Amino acid sequence: MNVVASWHVYGTDDPVGPLDVWLIDEGDRAIHITTGSDWCLVVDTSEPYAGYGMGDSGHITVGALDGTTPFERHIGESVLAAREDLEPQTGRVALELSFPSGRVRCESRAGDLRLTGRS
Repeated sequence: MNVVASWHVYGTDDPVGPLDVWLIDEGDRAIHITTGSDWCLVVDTSEPYAGYGMGDSGHITVGALDGTTPFERHIGESVLAAREDLEPQTGRVALELSFPSGRVRCESRAGDLRLTGRS
């Protein structure tokens, strides 16, 4: 598995995000994880998009992970299992992926994508 992510960059501030994450398997199939406008966690199959400018609001960059998310330690590993958390009003709010060397939990919190690693 390889991982690509998008980040919001504004001026000289540190990048914010990731906003989106794509898990890409050996067959170049991409699973996209992000948050929806209703604060649910969106998981679909779509290719990474190109970065773009937002004028005075900065720009979005898209590329390989930079060492700041828990997915880095699982690059090259296969996903062994996936578990979703659902809320009646919102739908999917979390996805936990299990790898041979640990787990990564993807959550939508207040509309932001949150990633945490677990052993």
